[in-house]
Amino acid sequence: MYAQLLAESADLAVPDVKRFMLGAVLHDLGKLDIPERILGKPGRLTDEEYEIVKSHTTIGWDRLRRMGVDDPMILNVVRHHHERIDGTGYPDGLAGSNIPLEARWFGVIDAFDAMTSLRPYRDEVGSSAARRALQELQDKRGIWYPAEAVDALTELFEAGRLESILEHLNDPEAQTSPVSPMGPEILALVREALQRSNDDHTDIEDLERILQEAETLS
Repeated sequence: MYAQLLAESADLAVPDVKRFMLGAVLHDLGKLDIPERILGKPGRLTDEEYEIVKSHTTIGWDRLRRMGVDDPMILNVVRHHHERIDGTGYPDGLAGSNIPLEARWFGVIDAFDAMTSLRPYRDEVGSSAARRALQELQDKRGIWYPAEAVDALTELFEAGRLESILEHLNDPEAQTSPVSPMGPEILALVREALQRSNDDHTDIEDLERILQEAETLS
């Protein structure tokens, strides 16, 4: 949803919009291999636990390579969506234009979603949460996040084009039955490929959970 809107606002060609959306769907694939006791921990993570969580970027990238995925846009989104313009991100500490463009832009989406989606520890949701999140993105504009992407997302919000997505993400019932804009055919191929790559026998229910959580970002 967010990825499609942002990619279209940047006038990407239709095939590139779809590739960007697929990267969005798969961006947290590596969390399949992060223990639930860490991912679901209600309190602050220890330094050691945070390092484990950070490894999801490279783990997801490795899994995609095992699947035979060689599309650089998809791989870059998965590996580099937590890099920061000033070089303080992870996993590779890339800075500025050394961060692939698609990863820089998706990093804005991922941060915005993290600050606005329904969480058990957060009361503020909807438009007020979105405005706060956009202010935080503006505060880090050009430092952590690319200015063009922050401005584009802000313009989409001010035009009212994010309202339905925010409503969906803050509806507990909708969370149990997400509707992907990518279509059932593409998602069926993703599921099949993930299952083929599942040589470490990760629970199939976890595969589905990652897809369901990530579909909203596409």
